[in-house]
Amino acid sequence: MNKIKIIFGFIILTLFHQCYSFTGSSLTDEKTVQINEFPNNAALVNPALSQQFSTDIQNRFLQRTTLKGTKENPDILVEGEITDYSISPTTISSTTTTTTTGGVINESQNKLTITVKVHYENKIHPDSSFDRTYSDEAVFNNNLSQTDIETSQVKIVTDRIINKIFNDIVANW
Repeated sequence: MNKIKIIFGFIILTLFHQCYSFTGSSLTDEKTVQINEFPNNAALVNPALSQQFSTDIQNRFLQRTTLKGTKENPDILVEGEITDYSISPTTISSTTTTTTTGGVINESQNKLTITVKVHYENKIHPDSSFDRTYSDEAVFNNNLSQTDIETSQVKIVTDRIINKIFNDIVANW
């Protein structure tokens, strides 16, 4: 009786596996990808952002898919630009310092926002191609130095944006 259950379970699992791909990838026929550098065209320029973002998105596709990188006639082309990089105050503390000219309001938190325009072209399945804008943000205490912001907060925001781009292209949800 146990052997029948095992054989029956194996048959069901085999049939299920043939009907459904466990990878979750919608990229079935595509073999090559070209990911161009994303220039930083934002008004406020983080000098390392373009290179870091471009490298991180290339690594994401090359490490988490079976796609091979190419510079000639790719099945998939991903390119774009960084259009916004801004840091702005989000909350004001209720603590004020009284001076001879009046009270001074101190900023307690700032927000980093990064926006990226993406052009995705799929030569195998052209109906999947798109042009989209992705944006994300991170809120942090205003006592972080510029170096801390560029090493920690930028990484958080760019990882989120790359996740969104990757999911839209690979998972096609």
